[in-house]
Amino acid sequence: MINPSDYIRDGYLRIIVKPNKKQNYVLGYDYEKQALIIEIKVPAEQNKANKEVTKFLSKLMKKKVKIKSGHTSKVKVLSVY
Repeated sequence: MINPSDYIRDGYLRIIVKPNKKQNYVLGYDYEKQALIIEIKVPAEQNKANKEVTKFLSKLMKKKVKIKSGHTSKVKVLSVY
């Protein structure tokens, strides 16, 4: 699996979220959008996918993760510290 820590730039990580998948997984990197592609098992409703993606990446990277922008978009920018 791809290590998301390798893609942090100036304390920020750009991601594309794909909800309703079988498992939480880092699928790959989109070079055109310069963002990691993250599959999340929960649906994108009532902020569930946002909570799951921050929890998943925090656990994976062992760092605090917070959504900086893109709360209602599939493309998000995360603060990592």
